[in-house]
Amino acid sequence: MNLQPIIKKTGLEIIKIEPVGGGDINEAYCLYGPVQKYFLKVNDAARFSGMFKKEGKGLQALQSQCNLVIPKVIECGEVEGKQFLVLEWLEKGAAATNFWIDFGTALAQMHKQSKGFFGFDEDNYIGSLPQINSKHQTWGSFYAECRILPLVKKFNDTNLFSSSDINHAENFCKKIDEIFPAEPASLLHGDLWGGNYMIVQNGSAAIYDPAVYYGHREMDLGMTLLFGGFSTPFYDAYNRAYPLEKNWRQRIPYTQLYPLLVHAILFGGHYIQSAREILMEF
Repeated sequence: MNLQPIIKKTGLEIIKIEPVGGGDINEAYCLYGPVQKYFLKVNDAARFSGMFKKEGKGLQALQSQCNLVIPKVIECGEVEGKQFLVLEWLEKGAAATNFWIDFGTALAQMHKQSKGFFGFDEDNYIGSLPQINSKHQTWGSFYAECRILPLVKKFNDTNLFSSSDINHAENFCKKIDEIFPAEPASLLHGDLWGGNYMIVQNGSAAIYDPAVYYGHREMDLGMTLLFGGFSTPFYDAYNRAYPLEKNWRQRIPYTQLYPLLVHAILFGGHYIQSAREILMEF
């Protein structure tokens, strides 16, 4: 790919470019300036409209309300049919002695940042999938109308879910406010799995690639447990800093239902059955 139009648009002085891993959907590069490096992500502007602009806003929202390391947004824009996002480059490091304790405590503090609604100021993306963030006054209505039902409809349209599956999903949505304890809407990363954090040079945690919104805080914790889980001291420290409601681990499958549906739509396979098994309870 010819990156020169993008480099020119950023106004940065770049002396070297190297491709790096950028996930499933983006092309990614390390840009070398005279005194510092930058992380560049590139994608098609039409296919994923506004993706990087929305990601940048999510990162800035986290940065303003969080003690974790969040990469700074350097530049975001579009040129010649491509969209791009330039971020501060984060160097990898070794975990500090209290890495997991500090990580869990910082996430708890971030979750204490609240709004008077569930949702966000605009829609964004989770991975390559559009994410609806219309404002709601209750977690039940938000989780049903902005998360579960829109994705279940996609399955219905493609005949991947039966009418019985749809009924189970609708029954689940009617019971959300009974299942989840009533809590203020928390500022969420929204996609906090093991691939979206790293240990930086000072030994602390950095988080990135967010799908930010204000929602029930157990959603972030459920996501951390979806693909293996974080270290036990992380959860213990979180619980000390912002005690979780009773039986929170029993609700984990219901928090994981949304990311499982997302993965089912994007990747199919066993994710469809995993989502179906959770819904069959209802």
